[in-house]
Order: sequence, then C-alpha cells, then structure tokens
Amino acid sequence: MDLSVADLRKNYTRQGLNEADADLNPFKQFRRWFEEAVAAELPEPNAMTLATATPEGKPSARIVLLKDFDETGFVFYTNYHSQKGSELVANPWGAIAFWWAQLERQVRIEGQVEKVSAAESDQYYHSRPQGSQLGAWASDQSQAIASREVLETRLQQLKEEYEDKEIPRPPHWGGFRLIPTEIEFWQGRPNRLHDRLRYRREPDESWVRERLSP
Repeated sequence: MDLSVADLRKNYTRQGLNEADADLNPFKQFRRWFEEAVAAELPEPNAMTLATATPEGKPSARIVLLKDFDETGFVFYTNYHSQKGSELVANPWGAIAFWWAQLERQVRIEGQVEKVSAAESDQYYHSRPQGSQLGAWASDQSQAIASREVLETRLQQLKEEYEDKEIPRPPHWGGFRLIPTEIEFWQGRPNRLHDRLRYRREPDESWVRERLSP
C-alpha cells in the first residue's frame, strides 16, 4: 500500500478555547491544562520539545522532561556539557512546546534561560533513583563513544565505587529554568480554524493576552 503523507489529516472537534474561559494569568492557565493532561492519563504529559540555538543561530531540538514549574519559570535538568547545555550557556534563549494529542492541545513557550541554583539541582538529583544518579556520571552526554559496552562498563565501575555511599551530584549536571516572555495556548478546532491565545510579558512584568489568527 502506498503511503500518502499529504493525505494524513485529522479534524479537531473536542472543544474550544475562549477568552472568558482562560485565566488572565498564563501560569495558572498552564497549570489547569497540565493537570487536565495528567488526569487524562496521557503518556508522559511532562514531555516537551526543547529548542536551542548556537550563537550563530543554528537550531536544534529534542524531547526533555519538565521537572518543575511556577511563576518563576519552567525547569528541566541535563548535562551542562551536552549539546543543549552548551548551546544554552552560549546563547541563553530557548523555546519549549508541549503536545497533548488526545486533548488536541499544544502549549508553546519562549524565553530566556538560566541555570537553577546548586541547591535546587542537589535536591532534585538526590531525589532520583540511584541508577539515574549513576547514569549522570557514566554518560558524557552528546559525545561519541566506541560502543554500548563503554557505558555498561563505566556504570558497573560506578556501582562498585559508590556501593553503600551517597552519590554526589556531578558538577557538570544540573537544572535550567526557562523564564517565559511569551506563552501560547493552542486548541484544535474544525476546519483548521484553531484557537490561539498568546500571553506576552510587558516590561513592567504584567501580561498582555491576545488572540492570534490560526
């Protein structure tokens, strides 16, 4: 059977997004939608696409997991020496996007990125399973390696080294916080006339909400 990518389409019909129903505070609106995604038992509702760029503007994107959010921003963790980590240090701007297919919703967020405090990184690191803690030491993320066995051997060495010991957080591993300047909520609607509400942060830290044409 021939596959026609152009013919793959879905007509979105679940619900709309009206100004009267949306919170004036974008963080409260995000929490509402996020809790609804969790309640719907979507697979990994905290999975998000993270886009970064080099200082020259060359972009890259990957899926990461949101680990915390509040009115200061959206937090995720990584190896600071990885491609995304290196790019965010050199060019501290990023964008994240959530896609909740069953709810026919996406959220797009853009803003400046900064490292979280060492205390925040320590707290989250020590909340992780032991295997994940050791994995942060075992993997030189984004670097070429000879084989899978390199990772397995390194992990076994670390297990023996830290048996019955607290595992310290690697200095090259920690969190970033994306501090949004724009947050857009997208709800699928019939005939591709989707609802899009964008919140823009003003210089006085207030938010302006506006409807965008789909």
